[in-house]
Amino acid sequence: MQRISATKASNQFGELLMKSQREPVSVTKNGKAVAILMSHEDYRQLKEQALLAAIIEGEASGGERALSMDNIIKDAEKEAGLTE
Repeated sequence: MQRISATKASNQFGELLMKSQREPVSVTKNGKAVAILMSHEDYRQLKEQALLAAIIEGEASGGERALSMDNIIKDAEKEAGLTE
């Protein structure tokens, strides 16, 4: 993975966007990694893999309630403080 300073990333943003389409790019500030820039497709795949892993883990845990989209939404709303 390539590394680039935040200053250089700001000055060469167009080039950075092109690089991120080929591979993720680590952006550093004061020598420490602060962000990763990746293509939209790479991000979509990463999110999909995380969701599948969570579903598999949930099914394997044998929780009290059946795994359904309605239950997932209700739990997410409750955790976000949108419902009681």
